[in-house]
Amino acid sequence: MEYNVYASACPTRMIFDRLSDKWTLLILDKLRNQPVRFNQLLREIDGISQKMLSQTLKNLERDGLIKREAFPTVPVTVEYSLTPLGRTLGKTINTLIHWTEQNGDAVLAAQASYDERMAS
Repeated sequence: MEYNVYASACPTRMIFDRLSDKWTLLILDKLRNQPVRFNQLLREIDGISQKMLSQTLKNLERDGLIKREAFPTVPVTVEYSLTPLGRTLGKTINTLIHWTEQNGDAVLAAQASYDERMAS
């Protein structure tokens, strides 16, 4: 099948929507180097709610990008890791995340300049 993300009815739009979500990008980047437990993700991704983390993890698992593994401990320990498909996104997402960190000042300055021009 040939896909065209620019076509509104194309199934790749759903994938594109998922990958353009901030929580998805942050979770996938956190899983880039090693498996991570749910509570560790919750602690390390500032601002994400438990409900949003759980929902995003389920969606990523459904999409085949992450794997959930439960260990028979008391209480049950759950780890998340990237699947081979998810690992194909690792470098791209990491580059995007670090681009935003490196260019934050320039974007904020551009926004302030724009806002100043629009207020005049």
